[in-house]
Order: sequence, then structure tokens, then C-alpha cells
Amino acid sequence: MEFIVIGVVALVSVIVLKYVFEFKSKELKKIGEDEELDEIAKEYPSNVELCKQYLKKLNHEKVVIEENEATQASLYIAITNKISIGKIQESYTRIQTIAHECLHSIQDRKLLLFNFLFSNIYLFYFIVICALLIFKVLPYPMLFLNIFLVLSMIYCLVRVFLENDAMIKAKYLAKEYMEEKKISSPEEIQKLVASFDKINDIGIKCTNYMFFVQVMIKLVILAILCFIF
Repeated sequence: MEFIVIGVVALVSVIVLKYVFEFKSKELKKIGEDEELDEIAKEYPSNVELCKQYLKKLNHEKVVIEENEATQASLYIAITNKISIGKIQESYTRIQTIAHECLHSIQDRKLLLFNFLFSNIYLFYFIVICALLIFKVLPYPMLFLNIFLVLSMIYCLVRVFLENDAMIKAKYLAKEYMEEKKISSPEEIQKLVASFDKINDIGIKCTNYMFFVQVMIKLVILAILCFIF
């Protein structure tokens, strides 16, 4: 019975916080689609060159840069010190997105490596617990469920800090870069920065909420398995 209660509480939390955080993924996507701003952004260097210029500005040029046309996702991989840039050349948001990934590369190295290693350990723990529950060889399920919650708190704390730090600073780095290069007029830069503001206002809340949802979904899965097996 206690596992049903845990699952229900997790689902209710997801629903309530969706309202509290005003999760608006469709609106976020809509803001990111602006033909006028896309045209302005085309005047800036290619993704790789833009990334190199950001890294030079940050005095951190040893990062490996690659483009991945197979995905639109861009990310910084701490373990290999590499920035992978997705297929975002046509979008004005690339100016801030690439700044975001470059800022990840200068974050505390110890924290970045901990996040990489712990995220994998956390996922491995979840998979192992699920398997042990299915095969009915897990003693004291509630104990391991509580351990999972503690690990989840650590996982969220580190991920949220790293993402929020990069998202908040990316706008300022992008703005400073554009003002220095003078490729766009002050009015055009103002339009771009205003749109970045809108994206961040929604994006930061959406990102934090999605980290919470990922944890709650795993918790619900574990609660269901504990109840069934």
C-alpha cells in the first residue's frame, strides 16, 4: 500500500509543479522561431568559428569542437573536454546556445566530472534496482527506494546548478560578443537579447521542471515494480 501512496504523491507533484512552473514547451519553441532574427544571425560566423571565438574570449581554447548534423542538441562533454554542436545553423538561438556550451567548459572541473560520473552511476543504480525487483531478489525494497531518493536529490542539485549557471550567463556573454564584433546594429542586438530574455525566462523554469519530472517518473516506475513484484 505504501508504494501506491508514493507513486500517487509523485504523480500529483508532477501535475502541481507543471502549473507552478508554468511549463510551456510549445511557447518556448515558438519564441525560437523568428525569421527576422534568423536573418540577423546569418551574418555571424559559422557555428564552429563562433564557438572558437567564444572560447578565445573566455581564454579557454583547448576545448575540442565538432558539429553533429544528426541532432539539434548541443552539449559539452566534460570527460573528453569536447563541445558537440547540433544542427542549429539556421536558428538565431545558436548565438546563445553556443555561448551556453562554452560556459559549461569553464565551470568547475571537479563539479563537471562529478556530474558526469554520478549521472551514470545514478542511471545504473536505477536499472539494477528495476532488474532486481522484477526478478524478486531485492531485500528491503523501501530501503533501496529511499536510497534512490537521496541519490536523486544529489543528481538534481548538481545538474540544476550547472544548467542554471550556464543559461543565466549565456545571454550576457552573447550580448558582450555581439557588441564587440559590431556585426549587427544596436537595435538588432537589442532585439536578439530581448528574445534571449524571453527564452531564458521560460527555458530555465522548463529545464528545472524537466529534471524533476525525470526523477519522479523513475520513482513511479520503482513504486509500481515494488507493488507488483
